[in-house]
Amino acid sequence: MKARTPWLWVPTLYFAEGIPYFVVNNISTIMFKKMGMSNADMALYTSLLYLPWLIKPFWSPFVDILRTKRWWILAMEILIVALFAGLTATLPAQESGSVSAFTVTLVLFWITAFASATHDIAADGFYMLGLDQHDQSFFVGIRSTFYRLSNLFVQGALVVFAGVIELRSGSIPHSWRMTLLLTAGIWAAVALYHLYALPRPAADSPRTATRAADIFREFGRTFATFFSKKLAWLGIAFMLLYRLPEAFALKIVPAFLVDSADVGGMALSTVNYGLINNTVGVIGIVLGGILGGVAVSRLGLKRTIWPMALSLALPCVVYLYMAVAQSVPLWVIGLCVFIEQFGYGYGFTAYMLYMMYVSEGEFKTSHYSLCTAFMAASMMLPGLVAGLLQEKMGYAVYFGFVMLCCLSTVAAVIIVRRTIPAEYGRAKTTDHE
Repeated sequence: MKARTPWLWVPTLYFAEGIPYFVVNNISTIMFKKMGMSNADMALYTSLLYLPWLIKPFWSPFVDILRTKRWWILAMEILIVALFAGLTATLPAQESGSVSAFTVTLVLFWITAFASATHDIAADGFYMLGLDQHDQSFFVGIRSTFYRLSNLFVQGALVVFAGVIELRSGSIPHSWRMTLLLTAGIWAAVALYHLYALPRPAADSPRTATRAADIFREFGRTFATFFSKKLAWLGIAFMLLYRLPEAFALKIVPAFLVDSADVGGMALSTVNYGLINNTVGVIGIVLGGILGGVAVSRLGLKRTIWPMALSLALPCVVYLYMAVAQSVPLWVIGLCVFIEQFGYGYGFTAYMLYMMYVSEGEFKTSHYSLCTAFMAASMMLPGLVAGLLQEKMGYAVYFGFVMLCCLSTVAAVIIVRRTIPAEYGRAKTTDHE
């Protein structure tokens, strides 16, 4: 039987994987901001939603052992459809700065986060089981691009949709209820498509250990084998430091773009915020992600990691520029977002591929989920204090602080570059058949 082309399922799988992640961790920031939360409360509570991705290694071995990765992917997609639909009923009827008004909404966001983290475990494992190393390297840029496209879809198309409904109805809560309902419908369509499109690779089979004692023994082995790896601690340092500038910027940028000018923001409407992310942002992330995958496939990770690291960190300066300049035309804001998104798309490729490198060997699915847990920690911990720091500093000083954090990205590359094999990620040359 002819193997199913990865083009049929890799793009949709990673587009789907990103939607609940970015709804929980990103769209929630703009939604809670528009509904009256302070920057400090918004950043704190939405950063806590990262926790399921931080602790997911504690249940990832069960995804590795029980059932198949394909089964887990489809089961979580069905569950998340139901959760998105449920969220539409929990938003308060009026805007409120009180966190207590959003208690049930936050609880459902947490459950969605756990389901999404489980989907991530299964999807990442399925990717590594279904593709050989060369295809993994080639498709890492495609995978990253479609994952980030889901971010731009969430923060672009869905936010524009919310903005249009807000203008027509005059109700901010109603606009977000309709947006979450639309998201549920999209996910239902994706789940139905994956019933057909996802292949059944021979390597995707449950392990033979199904007794409780065997499961916990395997669970312990996944942690022991990871931390006994030669590169484990260097890899952890890299995963925590590489994206530090983005970690501090991510939770504050949405608030910065929509906040009023009298507090140093760019005063974008909900519609304009979404349009910028959904146009120039899309072009930037697509070009950056694809070029990143092609560059690694041709040159290898070791030769590309420096330009990728600088590409990821340095474009954060555009937010410092806007915060200092204050009166910035809409087209300049769009250009700044394009520069930052292109740099991120190109630079994040190195981060993903290094996590795959650290995960090589037995239990690669669980080990990769451990890596993504440290990735979640690298975003959650700075995010907990980001809003408080911004309120103390103001936007201009805060983004100056973000630029100082670029030194951590440089340190991360210095730590790991010498450990990367020269040919890792590079396409093997073969004769034409």
